[in-house]
Amino acid sequence: MAVSPAREIVFDTETTGVDPSAGDRVVEIGCVELINAVPTGRTFHAYINPQRPMSDGAFRVHGLSDAFLADKPVFGHVANDFRTFIGDAMLVAHNASFDAMFINAEFKRLELPPLSPDKIIDTLVLARRKHPGAPNSLDALCARYNIDNSKRTKHGALLDAEILAEVYIELLGGRQADLGLSITPAGFVNEDGKRPAALPRPVPLASRVTEAEKLAHAALVESLGANSVWQSILEK
Repeated sequence: MAVSPAREIVFDTETTGVDPSAGDRVVEIGCVELINAVPTGRTFHAYINPQRPMSDGAFRVHGLSDAFLADKPVFGHVANDFRTFIGDAMLVAHNASFDAMFINAEFKRLELPPLSPDKIIDTLVLARRKHPGAPNSLDALCARYNIDNSKRTKHGALLDAEILAEVYIELLGGRQADLGLSITPAGFVNEDGKRPAALPRPVPLASRVTEAEKLAHAALVESLGANSVWQSILEK
């Protein structure tokens, strides 16, 4: 029996404050899709009109002003797209109780079912278990794992989700987290007890090679002559 790929959504929110019970609202959501702990390139992002003023403290954190958010959709207009994107995937967040609390408050206003606690992974909890007594903020973990967060001059939901996805992969053991040689994880074997063949990537990653780079490479290979090894490779 084939094993279904493990789909996870790393997400982050920005808000008007720290207390949804006092009327604070979500103003930004960012999500990054992982399949078997590998980013697929699929994301979800939305700015949201909170229909209430931004607190000074929250503005200092993320820089999203009332004027900027004034023409953005309200949460009810993005809720279905968000729910469709996350589907039944496991959800990953840093200090997840905060983000889930705000999302569930928004869902409650719309009479939608809340996020299930059983479907949420908190990277702050993972980090504290792996690095007890050490700083485990997102910035601290980026420093620990040499992850570039230089663009994070302000909090932003999608940028933070992208950075957190890298941190989460490192918390799982790095880029080769699934290459355990001594123990086969439960659920990753066929009925005959053997590990299944590697699953194909569901969404091919976009090429990072520009057209200019392709042309420059072709010109270089051409200059090496018809008998060069590179020329024979290109002809295949």
